[in-house]
Amino acid sequence: MMGEHKKTVVAVAGLLWSIAAVFKQPRAVISEGRGMFSSEVLIKARGLTKKFGNFTAVNRIDFEVNKGECVGFLGPNGAGKTTTVRMIYCFLPLTEGELAVGGMSVTAQAREIKRIIGVAPQEDNLDPDFTVVKNLLVYARYFDIQKAEAEKRAVELLRFFQLEEKRDVVISELSTGMKRRLILARALINEPQILLLDEPTTGLDPQARRTVWEGVRALRRRGVTIILTTHYMDEAASLCDRLLIMDNSRIIEQGAPVELVKRHVGEDVLEMDNDENLLRALKKEFPSARFEVFGDRVHVFTDQPHGVFENFLAKFPSKNVTIRNANLEDVFLKLTGKGLRD
Repeated sequence: MMGEHKKTVVAVAGLLWSIAAVFKQPRAVISEGRGMFSSEVLIKARGLTKKFGNFTAVNRIDFEVNKGECVGFLGPNGAGKTTTVRMIYCFLPLTEGELAVGGMSVTAQAREIKRIIGVAPQEDNLDPDFTVVKNLLVYARYFDIQKAEAEKRAVELLRFFQLEEKRDVVISELSTGMKRRLILARALINEPQILLLDEPTTGLDPQARRTVWEGVRALRRRGVTIILTTHYMDEAASLCDRLLIMDNSRIIEQGAPVELVKRHVGEDVLEMDNDENLLRALKKEFPSARFEVFGDRVHVFTDQPHGVFENFLAKFPSKNVTIRNANLEDVFLKLTGKGLRD
């Protein structure tokens, strides 16, 4: 068993190294405390707009993605995240504005752009008539990958995503999680320079999610540029160098995950029952604090240093009170609202 594990590690390392080999050393490198990426802009949008009839899905957004950077798009359902990603990989034509990938226009050079991109879409678009391995081999033909090389890459990817035993199984016999892992494997078959992951871990169990995370981190270390959309705040905080938060078809905020938390929420969050007496004391003690009601619970946010809530509770003890670190979910709810959206 241990021998098989070592073989898997070696195979995956070889695959990731070969993906990284397509990159030249960047002239300048930026460090954001999370990873290293080039100052070279690889994806650039200006006034990017997508309309479906009278409905505007993406409304004049501007953004840039540096080579080797992992950028996450966050937002509620219908915010425009997936539409933006689909324009990047030339699946949807833009309505207005400009969008360049690798210095190439998505309008004029779609074929060339598609060759350097790997895509793991949100929906299941595997071919149901093919087996697991056949899905990878047929997809490899679109990139003119020689048969022997395609078979080698397929074997390595199936091993990495723990699908070896399913290689000759038809798609209908796979679980939802297995299908997600196969879609991810397919996205890597052409050793892409840019990897687009649209909610890549939806439907995966915790172990499989962690496997995908480690794969993404390994690709980042090798310099692959990654665009990620996700509804998992812990995933975005763990993987992304920078986040673009979208709402109502626009980018409303951006920055590194830690910076966004400090900017919009602060250090600590106090959660408590909706107790009027305690609320009055809190508002008097922290006049600049923000109070958010979530059902019968109240969340109190302050930009003051760690420990202020503990000192307050020493003077005003209360039951059912929790103090925790502020996180990205707090930022998301503050900027986009608490209501459910279809």
